[in-house]
Amino acid sequence: MTQVVLTETHGKVGLIRINRPEAMNALNNDVVDGIGAAIDAFEADDNIGCIVVTGNEKAFAAGADIGFMKDFDHMHAYRSDFITRNWERIKTARKPVIAAVAGFALGGGCEMAMMCDMIFAADTAKFGQPEIRLGTLPGAGGTQRLPRAVGKAKAMDMCLTARFMDAAEAEKSGLVARVIPADQLLEETLKAAAVIAGFSLPVVMMVKESVNRAFESSLNEGLLFERRAFHASFGLEDQKEGMAAFVEKRKANFRNC
Repeated sequence: MTQVVLTETHGKVGLIRINRPEAMNALNNDVVDGIGAAIDAFEADDNIGCIVVTGNEKAFAAGADIGFMKDFDHMHAYRSDFITRNWERIKTARKPVIAAVAGFALGGGCEMAMMCDMIFAADTAKFGQPEIRLGTLPGAGGTQRLPRAVGKAKAMDMCLTARFMDAAEAEKSGLVARVIPADQLLEETLKAAAVIAGFSLPVVMMVKESVNRAFESSLNEGLLFERRAFHASFGLEDQKEGMAAFVEKRKANFRNC
């Protein structure tokens, strides 16, 4: 049986690859549970400092598997806690997660990419929330995360007309962090992930928590959270090492403590 989720390690970076090419990497429970298990493993590995999630050159994920969910009724979707039960594992990862998107990221694929901390897009990438064509609506954050990324007008446009957004527009709109030539996408994403993984992991986690707090609280509350995290960093050996290395004009040797 083909493994629908593959994992690799590249130094301090954990790579998760969705592997359903025959279905354009459509997402079902096997895929999502596999991603969750891979994240659990990389989170537990002290040698991993950053995680990358990707698909293939044709699709990051072309959506949730329609065949898998077409016969759901309301009570089954509700009682099985569809989406909430397992999709949210990406969102709760404490280590940074980068989505490397080439080809289609549609519906649940777009939503899964948005659950990651940032998206690096190949110049071939296409993003969309076409659920309205199926008589339903986004259910994994498309009506909530997308407006926060691209603004109300573009989110309304994408969700109500089902149009796709290309990589250039996605970068201009704030959905993606970088656009990279398709043949260099994974290489450049792994390089960026390695940079992150080379810093102090406790500080990286503090930065992630602090930036996320900006979307969940008022400015004053967010600033207080940031300030307390900043103060706490002075209890780290890595802070002592980082500042000493700067003064001594050498590279810091962080030990994640």
